[in-house]
Amino acid sequence: MQAGKPILYSYFRSSCSWRVRIALALKNIDYEIVAINLIKDGGQQLAIIEYLEETRPTPRLLPQDPKKRAQVRMISDLLASGIQPLQNLSVLNQVGKENQLTWAQQVIAPGFNALEQILQSTAGKYCMGDEVSMADLCLVPQVANAERYKVDLSPYPTISRINKSLLALEAFQVSHPSRQPDTPPELRA
Repeated sequence: MQAGKPILYSYFRSSCSWRVRIALALKNIDYEIVAINLIKDGGQQLAIIEYLEETRPTPRLLPQDPKKRAQVRMISDLLASGIQPLQNLSVLNQVGKENQLTWAQQVIAPGFNALEQILQSTAGKYCMGDEVSMADLCLVPQVANAERYKVDLSPYPTISRINKSLLALEAFQVSHPSRQPDTPPELRA
C-alpha cells in the first residue's frame, strides 16, 4: 500500500460505500478497499464525500451557487437519511422476513414521490442541472435498492431518466456493487 492512499472499508452492496466509491472514481482517486461484512447503519458517507470535495475540488460535486448547493445537500439528505435507512438490513430484520418486501416498498415510495417532485424543478441531465453532483451519488444506489425490492418505478420518470444517464458514466459503472472485490461470484457483472 502506498503512503497516503485512502482506505475504504466497504461492503459490496452497501449504499453508503457505493456513494463514496462513485465520488472516488469521479475524482480519479486511487484507493484501497478493505472488504468488511458488517451490518451497520452508515451515515458518514456524506461527510466523507464533503471532505473529498473540500480537499480535491475537481470535478466539483457541489455547485458553486449557494442555492443550488443547498438543493444538492437537501436531495442528498433525503436519499441518504430520509429513505435509505428505513430499508437497511438492520431495520428489515426487525420487521421479519415475510414483511421485508412490503415494508421496503412502503418506505421507498413516499420518499420517491417527494424526490420526483423536487427533481422536476432542479433536474437537467442529472439531479441538479447538467453536472454530476453529490445528489446523483445518492440517487443511483437508492434506485438500485428500489429495483431490488421490486418498487414500481413507472410513477418516477425523472428519477428513472436521471438514473439511466448516470449508469452510463464510467465512474458509476466501476463503483457498481457487481464489480467489487467482495462481490459473490453469482452477483458479479
